[in-house]
Amino acid sequence: MEFRYLGRSGLKISEIAYGNWLTHGSQVEEDAARACVRAALDEGITTFDTADVYAGTRAEEVLGRALKGQRREGLEIFTKVYWPTGPGPNDRGLSRKHIMESVNGSLRRLGTDYVDLYQAHRFDNETPLEETLRAFDDLVRQGKVLYVGVSEWRAEEIERALKIADEMGFDRIVSSQPQYSMLWRVIEEEVVPLSEREGIGQIVWSPIAQGVLTGKYKPGQPLPEGSRATDDKGGADMIRRYLNDDLLTRVQNLKPIADDLGLSMAQLAIAWTLQNPNVSAAIVGASRPEQVADNVRAAGVKLDADVLKRIDDVLGDAVIRDAAKTVSPRTRP
Repeated sequence: MEFRYLGRSGLKISEIAYGNWLTHGSQVEEDAARACVRAALDEGITTFDTADVYAGTRAEEVLGRALKGQRREGLEIFTKVYWPTGPGPNDRGLSRKHIMESVNGSLRRLGTDYVDLYQAHRFDNETPLEETLRAFDDLVRQGKVLYVGVSEWRAEEIERALKIADEMGFDRIVSSQPQYSMLWRVIEEEVVPLSEREGIGQIVWSPIAQGVLTGKYKPGQPLPEGSRATDDKGGADMIRRYLNDDLLTRVQNLKPIADDLGLSMAQLAIAWTLQNPNVSAAIVGASRPEQVADNVRAAGVKLDADVLKRIDDVLGDAVIRDAAKTVSPRTRP
């Protein structure tokens, strides 16, 4: 395993992180989830990412039980706040009330006294940004949170938060957690340049595009049974935009590149995200331990410029680059 600094902070994290969105407490039974976490630990992964909303808070519980007994100082545990975790109007968003109540629930479910990184899971257009940042700063001063970050924020939203933090003496954002893959590159035009200037590291999710970049979805063929695309608990909604024959054909044409490098297609896809120097870690998920072992082989892989060009030539205009695709709800969900 290779390790990278989280932005300009002094925190080092494993460049392959393990995430449990759509798996723990949902798609995967707890025994299988625990086996995946053990595999991640065995492979040298120290960074684990979750969120209060995943599987209706059950994902945090499963991860907490799976990590019980591990040396806490040897782990980096990340979680998030924003999406609804209850029926009330204050059980969502980034108000001080919800942040304070949510972090206490996350700590209880995870079985820890603190989280290494606490992330605003979307931008809250209904809460003053000063209120959110002050609440985050208070959590840092209380020792419940060591670092703060954001997920799926636009460049101008991050820039506003940095300005307020500097003016008010709050802890600055050190991380951004966006979707990023060979196919989805919307952060490259605005978020990455800002982050490079301001010392923010990307912790990217869906580096294999919900499984599309593994090559298991074939043009003109039925969806594989049990795959993300057949999941009625949310997975199918995310992957639908990729399931057209033109794009799937282009993805199949990446296989010779992976073969030439002695990599699986998943390894190639994950390694591709890690070539971006602003990326601190790529988050992988798994429903089976062998998937973890395969994905971790992307750590430390270096792709030459000619390989990157071959990938770009194959994918062509199938790549999504529009920065406007990063959108938070106009009102709290």
